Amino acid sequence: MLWCANLHRKRSEKFQKLSAQNEPPSARGGPFEWSSMDTDTPVEAAERAAGLVKRMTLEEKCAQLSSLWRGVEADAGDMAPHQSEQTGGTAGDDALAHGLGQLTRPFGSARVDPAAGAARLAALQDQIRSSSRFGIAAVAHDECLAGFMAYGATVFPTALAWGATFDPDLVAAIAGQIGATMRSVGIHQGLAPVLDVVADSRWGRTEETIGEDPYLTGVLGTAYVTGLQDAGVVATVKHFAGYSASHAARNFGPVYLGPRQFGETYLTPFEMAVRLGRAKSVMPSYAANDGVPSHANLRLVTGTLREEWGFEGTVVADYFAVNFLNSLHGVAADRSAAAALALNAGVDVELPGADCFGEPLRAAVADGAVEEKVLDRAVERVLAQKIELGLLDELPPAPETVDLDPPAARALAAEAARKSIVLLSNDGTLPLTEAPARVALLGPVADDRAAMLGCYSFPNHHMRYDPASGEPYPEVDTGVAIATLADRLAADLPGARIEHVAGGWVLDATDAEIAAAANAAAAADLAVVAVGDRSSLFGRGTSGEGCDAPDHALPGRQGELLEAVLDSGTPTVVVVISGRPYALGTAPERAAAVLQAFLPGEEGAGAISAILTGAAAPEGRLPVGVPARRDSPPATYLGPQLARRSEVSSVDPTARYPFGHGLTYTEFTWGEPELLSGPEVGPEGTIELAVDVRNTGEREGTEVVQLYLHDPVASTVRPVQRLIGFARVPLAPGAAARARFAVPVDLAAFIGLDGQWTVEAGALELRLGRSAADTAAALAVEVTGERRIEPGTRALATQVTVKGVVG
Repeated sequence: MLWCANLHRKRSEKFQKLSAQNEPPSARGGPFEWSSMDTDTPVEAAERAAGLVKRMTLEEKCAQLSSLWRGVEADAGDMAPHQSEQTGGTAGDDALAHGLGQLTRPFGSARVDPAAGAARLAALQDQIRSSSRFGIAAVAHDECLAGFMAYGATVFPTALAWGATFDPDLVAAIAGQIGATMRSVGIHQGLAPVLDVVADSRWGRTEETIGEDPYLTGVLGTAYVTGLQDAGVVATVKHFAGYSASHAARNFGPVYLGPRQFGETYLTPFEMAVRLGRAKSVMPSYAANDGVPSHANLRLVTGTLREEWGFEGTVVADYFAVNFLNSLHGVAADRSAAAALALNAGVDVELPGADCFGEPLRAAVADGAVEEKVLDRAVERVLAQKIELGLLDELPPAPETVDLDPPAARALAAEAARKSIVLLSNDGTLPLTEAPARVALLGPVADDRAAMLGCYSFPNHHMRYDPASGEPYPEVDTGVAIATLADRLAADLPGARIEHVAGGWVLDATDAEIAAAANAAAAADLAVVAVGDRSSLFGRGTSGEGCDAPDHALPGRQGELLEAVLDSGTPTVVVVISGRPYALGTAPERAAAVLQAFLPGEEGAGAISAILTGAAAPEGRLPVGVPARRDSPPATYLGPQLARRSEVSSVDPTARYPFGHGLTYTEFTWGEPELLSGPEVGPEGTIELAVDVRNTGEREGTEVVQLYLHDPVASTVRPVQRLIGFARVPLAPGAAARARFAVPVDLAAFIGLDGQWTVEAGALELRLGRSAADTAAALAVEVTGERRIEPGTRALATQVTVKGVVG
């Protein structure tokens, strides 16, 4: 056991060194690769954990599965609906006598000076270790979806913006930077990434997702997992699974997914993150699918996750979700029954407090509702992970100085923001290589710092306001330097006279305010109108958790504002800064240009301004389609033929701008694609193809080659096409490169009539496209045989290489 302790101490020292440097563990430059970390819990850690469990009392075991919500500055306060129904989130110091599993959000719960917070967290860990027999520290977890959710930490673009980059290398680098920052102050686990696939963008948490496609979500989510865990922080993939497919796009709403759609669309990103990214933690969904809550779903949490995919990490409950089995779902009579249901299903740790996994769990064990061997199994998993994190060894001292927003992080945030901005339309007005003499900068988000941020950024997460009062949002203390679009355009267009008129606020405007904006536009040479969201939580914002929308219209009267500005006749550039796509009225036809920025973070304004002025070229592609009308039905590009426009229905679901769409400031020509592996392939084979891309314009730019699969005839109804690969191809003017794809035939598999993953014999079509609605070429392939795939063995990813072409 000494060798094992030394191994983990050395690993902890490595993480400490990386954290002290506040840099990710590997330099940028190489392409993203699937994680090479060992998926198995080290034998030594497992043996050491099992030995400890044998010596523990029932109280000590339960303590390792429970949590304490105590910020290093102040108690959490009322952070979410239903929290007042819970009893365990504020357990006293006497609870530490038996040990503690996790500390909940020590930095994310209240504003705290980073260095002081790190010192207080270290002192709290010393108290936890000294208060119990075994001296085991707690896992400290925090949110990290848009960066470490702490006051003063870098605010990166939202996950939907990651999706728009189509860049796994960048996402892995961002996660590595976030992880290094978190580890530097004593955080061990991050509650990210979100791997929910968008089903209906009216859902408030759309901004937290990577997009509407499971393959894109899986690739970028896996990159995030790898980057975070390589920095020494456990990644927690969530919300397992189907949470985003809630009825009517309502948060916490019931889910009614059939097994094929559930498995093919909603489970696939999680399988990629677990099997390819080696994710160490999974968080189940709040929702009940077909009447079974995820936190009580033995078949899902143990059967699929552990037995089929080989997951050996920890399953942590979403906040209050164990008690929700009693209080909201009604499948448990009381907290003790809820604890038994969750633990027996495979949930290992209750968050954020000890509401059910404290005394109620002890009662369930005593009553025989939970066998002690089931309890022991969960405790062993928790302790094995703590051993890997070095939490049974001497902890590193708190750093004397802490910078949670270092220059390297800001540079990554700026790169991500720039690469995520999507140019939806352009009549040639952009870029503004010559500054107009008079610019009218309009719209409620044009001079709003918080409009750049997602709901899981610290400033917006803690924002408070009463929307019923009709008062504008209060000023938000961002904690980091954030420019507004007004700030940056003033600096980047020094020759222009810029007049800013808000035209109201995000949720409301008067007729006079809209008229003032339209008048300003009429008097200008160019109008730039910035519309979109202010993200927050549970009705306190227009996007974010619990901020669901009834339709696809811009919030408040922003749609009227936009039309009034367009009516002025002045050339108008529309900038949408939002957490979800919105219908834009007549702007697609009448505006000079339309830009989409998905809550681009602290460097977002600079990135938008750079695209507008031509200092940078647009590179983003849509991770979700933009609806055509405010009343467009919920739809994604993944539907089968009958989900598309047809003569059998009067309702047209076609997106105005489809998944994968995005313009550039240059032009690309594609050569004839080559099928390198031949027209026939066996059911266990690989299809290889390539296409040459050349930049024939006068500016540098990035093409995103998208590879879609079309299955003309199958035993179950298939999507018309679905993404199975993509390649970013950055090129200087006149340069060319070859994008090469190696596609496992397994990616053509689907859940057959017998409920098993199957590759069927027959014709396939591989489509190379610029978007889901713009196919450049198609290649026919014949699969010569059938193959049933054993659970947990399906190949999940296309290998992509991009190399320069001479001549």
